[in-house]
Amino acid sequence: MDLDPQEMKQVSNRLKRAQGQLAAVVRMVDEGADCADVVTQLSAVSKALDRAGFAVIATGLKQCLADEESGGPEMQKLEKLFLSFA
Repeated sequence: MDLDPQEMKQVSNRLKRAQGQLAAVVRMVDEGADCADVVTQLSAVSKALDRAGFAVIATGLKQCLADEESGGPEMQKLEKLFLSFA
């Protein structure tokens, strides 16, 4: 399945931001930052990754719905991927 390059660019940007956030969390841990601050930042990274994953799945679902001839296997595969985030 080919995903929309414009939407994947947004996903890529979101992942790059999450990568930067994660690097900051690692730095915080190495420097002995406050536990509450570390957990808050980890939560932000986790949400960013979840949003990126959902965006990929949503793009795939839109494409499958637009391609009526794609049939069932792709939809089943996307449903399984979607449920992996639940």
